[in-house]
Amino acid sequence: MTEQDKVFLDRINGYAADYLPDLDPEKTQISVQLELLKPIMQEIATETNESVESIFIRYMDLASLASLEKQAKFKDDFKDLDIQIQ
Repeated sequence: MTEQDKVFLDRINGYAADYLPDLDPEKTQISVQLELLKPIMQEIATETNESVESIFIRYMDLASLASLEKQAKFKDDFKDLDIQIQ
């Protein structure tokens, strides 16, 4: 993930933390989450002269990548505990 990607992802995640602090991603449908994030995505789309759809796709790709990186780091951090992490 590039530094620009991290800034992009942090901006959307920061918006969610500031404006949607009670949102539980595990219990909220993806479509609802995306609708709630639409204002920041629209803002970024306007700034970059891209479609909201392309911002959405980029966000989903980067969020998935960040999740995989976090999971890999977690596994690496606990590999010496001799437990099986799925």
